[in-house]
Amino acid sequence: MSLPALVAIRNRYPQARISILAKPSVADLYIHESVIDEIIVYNLKSSWDMGRKLRDRQFDCAILFQNAFEAAWIAWLARIPTRIGYKRDGRQLLLTQAVNIPGPGEIPRHERFYYLELLRRAGLIDSLPQNEAIHLRSQTPPTGKRVIGVSPGAAYGTAKRWLPERFAEAAGALAEARGASIALFGTKSERGLCEEIAQRLNGRPVTNYAGETTLGQFIDLAAGCELFLTNDSGSMHVASALGVPTVAIFGATDDTTTGPTGLNARVVRQPVDCSPCLLRECPIDHRCMIGVSAELVVKEALQLLGQ
Repeated sequence: MSLPALVAIRNRYPQARISILAKPSVADLYIHESVIDEIIVYNLKSSWDMGRKLRDRQFDCAILFQNAFEAAWIAWLARIPTRIGYKRDGRQLLLTQAVNIPGPGEIPRHERFYYLELLRRAGLIDSLPQNEAIHLRSQTPPTGKRVIGVSPGAAYGTAKRWLPERFAEAAGALAEARGASIALFGTKSERGLCEEIAQRLNGRPVTNYAGETTLGQFIDLAAGCELFLTNDSGSMHVASALGVPTVAIFGATDDTTTGPTGLNARVVRQPVDCSPCLLRECPIDHRCMIGVSAELVVKEALQLLGQ
């Protein structure tokens, strides 16, 4: 979600050296981004240590996309003279420019505009780019092999998850139609879920990568997919930002705020009165997901591929 704002910073300061401070779990997101000069991995034991390390670098400005108090605390410890961030988490006294949080209806609903609006309110950009899609780079060369990527998990909770048997049905049908193999992706805790789907694929060529890749490796593997099937998840954002044709099944969450961007992404959802509820677990019958058939997802995917 922060990548369009990073592009805007580079456009505003074309000659600046831009460094990203990121935790190890997300640092690989930025590894191939040309608008960034350096990634500093936050792998020290304490914010005190991190602040002292950054102090030696003598940065001119810190722009805090993260909302946490810790981010402002580190920038303050680093004695960075200009510290810009949203006025959240009781940290305004640590900021030199504490920006008011946008209220409902003040900016477009999608979350990428939250970061762009920080720059606008800080005077770094004049206006919001209304159609700025999220783009992520990869150095994966084309292999010529057809692979259907499937990411059936979702970290927020089971309410966001489409049924595993339908993921298997849709992936199997698409693999047959496209002459493709299937790659399953997920975290270590989702390996069992991916294994269940693999077993339902009845001997089709399938590889279960769940729990076996770093974020950087996942990005490269996803970039090599012909198509990606997913819930509303981090995998969805990565695949769609890479430009991979992506079909995302939504239920409990709101695709107008957290959906994929770009022309190669499609959202499939079943309109029901209780959706989007934004709950982690469905308290009733999961009708928003049960109402999405495998046939509908396959149809949407084939149309996206021009078939």
